[in-house]
Amino acid sequence: MSAGSFDQPPVIIGHRGAAGLVPENTLPSFAAAVEHGVQAVELDVHLAEGELVVIHDPTLERTTSGTGQVADTPLAELRALDAGQGARIPTLTEIFDLLPASVGINIELKGAGTGPAVAHWLGIPSERDVLISSFDHEALRSFRALRKDYPVAPLFSRWRPDALKIAQAFEGGYINLSRKLATARRLEAIGAAGLRALIYTVNDPAEARALVRAGAWGLFTDFPDRINRATVGID
Repeated sequence: MSAGSFDQPPVIIGHRGAAGLVPENTLPSFAAAVEHGVQAVELDVHLAEGELVVIHDPTLERTTSGTGQVADTPLAELRALDAGQGARIPTLTEIFDLLPASVGINIELKGAGTGPAVAHWLGIPSERDVLISSFDHEALRSFRALRKDYPVAPLFSRWRPDALKIAQAFEGGYINLSRKLATARRLEAIGAAGLRALIYTVNDPAEARALVRAGAWGLFTDFPDRINRATVGID
């Protein structure tokens, strides 16, 4: 990975853009995150007719005007839906085109087949930092089998005794954890294992400061207006 957005802690990562301010995973949401000075953004991908589209859920009801499964909906129909305040479901290409190269992108693999699809879609690493993550560690392995040149981060919502070994086996240098798992002792162990901990989803400034002091490398937030390097003590 090139020197840049993920390399200088604390990394403030806009969760699904700026999900607490603007409808999540939309172009306006990512633009808002950039305006508030994030170092990186996080987004979720599914496949629709072979196209990588940016939406969190496998179904459409929660975040769009549509119904049914993302994977079963024709791409043209997906693109016609309202994803909030008139915004559309974007493609991964549109997000990369929108964001400045100085802003890193954490792509979370959500839908079936997204590991190989993202591996084939990505070009050679350039000046933009890209991190691939997933709760589905098999999806990460399918990506890793095709691409050794991008870092990966297994996601954990529940701790398991072999979590550090799993993360080290990917040789990606990162581990992404729920804030409930990010105790000071665990963050110390993660650092001692040579890993960088990115913690989700942190929306309270006092908690953000405590996590950074305890060794969190980066924080995902829905509110980049209140969680930023200035409010966590780094300006």
